Amino acid sequence: MSPDTGPLYAEPMSTAPLGLGEAHFPARAPQRLEVSFEFSPPKTEAAERTLWETVTRLTPLRPTFFSVTYGAGGSTRQRTHETVVRLKKETGIEPAAHLTCVGATQGEIDDVARAYWDAGIRHIVALRGDPPGGIGGKYTPHPGGYANAADLIAGLKRIGPFQISVAAYPEKHPDSTDEAADLENLMRKVDAGADRCITQFFFEAEDFLRFRDRTAAAGINVPVVPGVMPVSNFQGILKMAGGCGSKVPAWLASLFDGLDDDAETRRMIAATVAGDLCRRLQSEGVEQFHFYTLNRADLTFAICHLLGVRPQRSSS
Repeated sequence: MSPDTGPLYAEPMSTAPLGLGEAHFPARAPQRLEVSFEFSPPKTEAAERTLWETVTRLTPLRPTFFSVTYGAGGSTRQRTHETVVRLKKETGIEPAAHLTCVGATQGEIDDVARAYWDAGIRHIVALRGDPPGGIGGKYTPHPGGYANAADLIAGLKRIGPFQISVAAYPEKHPDSTDEAADLENLMRKVDAGADRCITQFFFEAEDFLRFRDRTAAAGINVPVVPGVMPVSNFQGILKMAGGCGSKVPAWLASLFDGLDDDAETRRMIAATVAGDLCRRLQSEGVEQFHFYTLNRADLTFAICHLLGVRPQRSSS
């Protein structure tokens, strides 16, 4: 567990090995948690095999939805569409397609949305998107395009009654001047019709809990779902965090120190850290979690198992 969060519960520890007793990690969640999983469209045949092995492993956990990312400037538009449609057809789990404002006119984006609607896709993750030059660059709306996520949501609602999820930032978006401005932007997205806010990844439970309190005080009355990123490649997460405004605490860096060539131990630590974070949030009333899987099943499956989210047992 992290030195900042402390024990998850106050009752005495179990005598089971490593303290993983039923009081701390129940065989089944007493009230089933809702989980969802994010994937990226594969770029190669090998990546496609890995993705569908991951989907096969995670589908029995009965997630609320799968989401599929959308590359900058629509670079994965066709692969996203194909992946989303196949998920719906083969798993029976409702998929959510990411859609951004970047690199396209309103008409072009509307055509993509209509194609999803015609394919039976009713859930969109509506995002402004990163600048065409990549994270860290200055964002400028595309000529004739949607200016921001709130405008995109309004446009989607004109096409059909999509369920819409949006991004939220417990540690504020890098482009926002301060937390107040960031919260105002989130409120505009909710006012435009967002049904759910999914947060950027974070590593301190208190950051999410304070953010949840701020959204409630602001009158945001849709679910605010924590986005969880299991960390096994620490250098990779440093790069990602630097671009999206998430801080990486010193205690996390110390846990991975000296493990550059020890992937197995990194995975064990990753599952422990993310599991501790989720249990802390669960103890504070959080009942929904969104996992950034990076198209790998093992860590996400293990964390869900610790949370009591497990495949349904056969009655036979």
